[in-house]
Amino acid sequence: MRRIVSASSINRNDKVIEVGPGLGSLTLGLLDRGATVTAVEIDPVLAQRLPQTIASHSHSEIHRLTVLNRDILTLRREDLETEPTALVANLPYNIAVPALLHLLAEFPSIKTVMVMVQSEVAERLAAEPGGKDYGVPSAKVRFYGRVRRYGMVSPTVFWPIPRVYSGLVRIDRHETSPWPTDESFRDRVFELVDIAFAQRRKTSRNAFLEWAGSGNESASRLLAASIDPARRGETLSIADFVRLYQRSGEPGSKEVPVS
Repeated sequence: MRRIVSASSINRNDKVIEVGPGLGSLTLGLLDRGATVTAVEIDPVLAQRLPQTIASHSHSEIHRLTVLNRDILTLRREDLETEPTALVANLPYNIAVPALLHLLAEFPSIKTVMVMVQSEVAERLAAEPGGKDYGVPSAKVRFYGRVRRYGMVSPTVFWPIPRVYSGLVRIDRHETSPWPTDESFRDRVFELVDIAFAQRRKTSRNAFLEWAGSGNESASRLLAASIDPARRGETLSIADFVRLYQRSGEPGSKEVPVS
C-alpha cells in the first residue's frame, strides 16, 4: 500500500477518489499522506465499517475521509462536494476498465491515476500500438493522457492469496490536450476505436467501410488522415483515430493540429 501511495505522488493538496476500499489498508496510506479521500464502496457492510476502522487507527485523520456506499459506475460530479484531483485504487477485475474510463470522462479534474489491477489488465492498458495486448482499453486511456507501467505486485500480499499477479499502472492526464475533449467528440473517436478492434485482421479500409459508406470513401478518409488504408486497426494510435475523425468531414469533427 505504501508503494502505491508513494508512486501516486499525492500530497496534502490532493482530493483523492478511492474505489473499493474494502478493509481500509490503502485508505489509511492515502490519509497518512495528508490527502482528503472519498472512498466509494458498493458493499454496505464494508462502507459502514470503514470509518470505524480509520478512527481506531488514526483519530486525527478521520475528518478527511468521506465514504459513499454506491456503485462507482453511477458516480457523478454532483455527488462530490469538491472536484477530485487523483484516483488511487485497487480496482476489482470485473469493472477495472469501465470504472477507469468512466471516472476519467466524468471528472476532468483528475490529473493523476494510480491503480492496481490484475496483471493482464495492466498489460492491456499499457500496451503500445501493434503489440499483442494492444486493444480498445489501450487506445481509449491514451485519449486522456500518458500511460505507464509501475511494476508487478505479488499475490502473497493479499488475503486470501489469489492465483494471479497484479500490476500497477499510472496515467498522467494531458496538461493541455492535443485534441478536443468534449463528450460528443470523444464518443465519435471512441466509436472509431470500437469499429477498428471489432474487425481485427482486416485492413483499415475494410474495417471502416460501413462507417465511411463505401470502400473508396473509406480509403479516401484514411489517406486524408495520413493513414495507409492497408494498415490494420490494431496498429493505429489514439492520435491516428482522432485525426481520422477530424478529417472525415463528418458533422461535429473539428480540425486542429494533432501531435
